[in-house]
Amino acid sequence: MSNDDPQMNGAESLVKTLLESGLDTCFTNPGTSEMHFVAALDHVPGMRSILVLQEGVATGAADGYFRMAGKPACTLLHLGPGLANGLSNLHNAKKAGSGVVNIVGEHAVTHIELDAPLTSDIEGIAGPVSHWVHTSMSSTDVGADAAKAVHAANIAPGQVATLMLPSDTAWNEGGEVAAPIAPAARPPFDETRLDAALSALSGPDSLLLLGGAALGEKTLEVAGRIAAKTGCKLLCEWANARLERGAGRVAIDRVPYPIDQALETLKPFKRVVLVGARAPIGFFAYPEKPAILTAEGTEIINLCDTSQDITAALDALCTGKDATDTAPAQIAASVTPDKPSGPLEPGGIASVLGRTIPENAIVVDEAITTGRSFFPSTAGAPKHTWLNNCGGSIGYGMPVAIGAAVACPDRKVMALVGDGSAMYTPQALWTMAREELDVTVVIFANRVYKILRGELTNVGVTNAGPKAMDMLSLDRPTLQFVDLARSMGVEATQVTDCDALELAIETGLATKGPYLIEAVL
Repeated sequence: MSNDDPQMNGAESLVKTLLESGLDTCFTNPGTSEMHFVAALDHVPGMRSILVLQEGVATGAADGYFRMAGKPACTLLHLGPGLANGLSNLHNAKKAGSGVVNIVGEHAVTHIELDAPLTSDIEGIAGPVSHWVHTSMSSTDVGADAAKAVHAANIAPGQVATLMLPSDTAWNEGGEVAAPIAPAARPPFDETRLDAALSALSGPDSLLLLGGAALGEKTLEVAGRIAAKTGCKLLCEWANARLERGAGRVAIDRVPYPIDQALETLKPFKRVVLVGARAPIGFFAYPEKPAILTAEGTEIINLCDTSQDITAALDALCTGKDATDTAPAQIAASVTPDKPSGPLEPGGIASVLGRTIPENAIVVDEAITTGRSFFPSTAGAPKHTWLNNCGGSIGYGMPVAIGAAVACPDRKVMALVGDGSAMYTPQALWTMAREELDVTVVIFANRVYKILRGELTNVGVTNAGPKAMDMLSLDRPTLQFVDLARSMGVEATQVTDCDALELAIETGLATKGPYLIEAVL
């Protein structure tokens, strides 16, 4: 696509090309080197630009946006340090298979050799969390480079693309708008493994382990037909980018996070077929415990990885097992848990969630230890979508909730977050308020890094003293989440029992805009 405006600069050609490529949302935390991009947002209509106060919020929001919109957003970050601040949630996005386009400002080409204070190896910083990295060296290249970045981000299941924009390439004239590059089709699954997979799925000692796009409503229904016909069990990975759940859908449990529970859960299976999932491994290494979670001698058939045609793989299994007319197994019935009472604890909280999750809600789960018991009590809630942290770097929950709310403004978003995790990206609350996003945030305040206290035992430490325990505590001083939220323009309340939590969640869901609940355990 040629340029009809000879006065267009590189930044304007960038914005126009992004829009032509279907990318219309940008989560920004700009600096001096990005000012021409900022100015272009006024000159070029169509881009929604959302300001965040910390780059990890921008990158996490872009992750959440892709998961729910099915297309990338971009981030606008300031030089190497700005990109570095966003790395943890780019790590999570990469592990989730989310498509993200990072636009990172760079010094003018002539300025880099002067080694100014903010000069850094931006490509080197971007590499470990990106699938595609490139620096535009001329204003005439920017449009074409942007189209390539969006194309890279859309490669299944979704990739992180990082484009560096030196400030002179942004301000120099001669920019050209590039035509979109057609998205690449998902490659086919490995049909040479289909017969082995069909043979393996027979009886309760066989497992169909699902992940990625296999966890949509329609694909889960196909998996349910296979399970009903063959008697195999269904499980999904512990952390999933997007899982469709609720009454009327095929209910699927996760491989547990705790190492001993995972080993016990997977022990019965002699044959495992993977569709969009990895072979189960431990989150960490533990003394005298296996890293591979399946029993010794288990046959594992990797039929389809997460980038391949998962729908076709499940359809082939279903057809091969003559299960296309079989009613799916494990359909969740509509169940409202009994009303819990008393102080907050994980079981009671799970029942409250099962009673309050509304139809078509999006639940962003960073509840850490508190959330391990949530699935059974919420399986029969109204239909909803559940998002997990796939990379394990905490501070993902509230930023991802921003992206989900921007992508789906007609759906209620619930962010379930541990107190330790919440303090990594609390600036997300300000953006929720500024954009009037419909997010109900529940902070589970146990005032300790409880997961780490458990890990202390898991790795064999039996003599932890007061200094060690002090490093895992959050009560000196006690965090005040209600005050923090209100200071950022978010209405908030604190609760200490199940009755009050249920009322607070109902209030939050009925409130237009963000609402925070500090649930003190």
